[in-house]
Amino acid sequence: MKFFVIGDVTVDHLYDLQHLPAPGEEVSPIRATMQPGGAGGTISVTLARLGHTVLLAARVGEDPFAEYALSNVRESGVSESAVQRDPSLLTSTITVMQTEGGKRAMISYGAANRELDPAKLKKKDIDSADALIVSAYSLIAGPQREYAIKALGFAKKAGVTIFMDLGTGAVNSVGTGLLDTVVGCDYLLLNQHELLALTGTSSISAALSVLGKRGVQKVVVKVGAMGSIVWTPDETELIDAVKIGDAVVDSTGSGDTFVAAFAHAVLSGQPLTRSALAANAAGVLSATSVGAQTRNISAGDLDALLGK
Repeated sequence: MKFFVIGDVTVDHLYDLQHLPAPGEEVSPIRATMQPGGAGGTISVTLARLGHTVLLAARVGEDPFAEYALSNVRESGVSESAVQRDPSLLTSTITVMQTEGGKRAMISYGAANRELDPAKLKKKDIDSADALIVSAYSLIAGPQREYAIKALGFAKKAGVTIFMDLGTGAVNSVGTGLLDTVVGCDYLLLNQHELLALTGTSSISAALSVLGKRGVQKVVVKVGAMGSIVWTPDETELIDAVKIGDAVVDSTGSGDTFVAAFAHAVLSGQPLTRSALAANAAGVLSATSVGAQTRNISAGDLDALLGK
């Protein structure tokens, strides 16, 4: 299958701490590392490792970080023909500070990604794809938003399957304003916080009711250690989390890996519940290594974990 992916490419600076620092406090990390990341990059890399043809639309600077941010993209065989270079802005970076207790703080700099030039989008690239995956970070503002909106329009006219991946930063920035944009997508994937913020409600059931009234047909809600919830106008089902023997060490990028595995399963002909189960498995597998793209997950890995 051929996927067109729109989303950020970043360099992630990851710090594991005993506690998050207070203002003016200096702390030493338990572990510190730098890894390629970003929703667009991670979704693309995961899909390519699962055996698909992938075209990534993102924008990086002309700095040394650009090559590092794209290193796994290049190694996995993702096409860079829609990756743009910015002559003045830096490649995006994200600093993640997290504790063993699950607390997390992030510093995110969109940088070159937000200037993705919509004039360079080729309609034929969308028309020839089997699916379009859009990270909602692409819908925050500026030229990148114009690019994503334009791509969504092309996909709807061509009948290309659309997966919309919400993100906490995107929902926090735009809020319910994202609703009009995402309701026309075939699959909406998000976590509980994003669901409530997107709909302006206080419960999952109320939020899903809002989406149903707006015409949304298929929603997958990531609910952490419980797994995920699959919702359609006709059914709601909790898909249990997949248990593995390996220790979970870093959840950075697990949600993006979840999205890629779900899209992989859907386009492979799997029903929604089975696709969500595969996504649960991929998400937890990705968290057994440090970094969003470190764990190489193949279709064979998912088959072995879940059974064919």
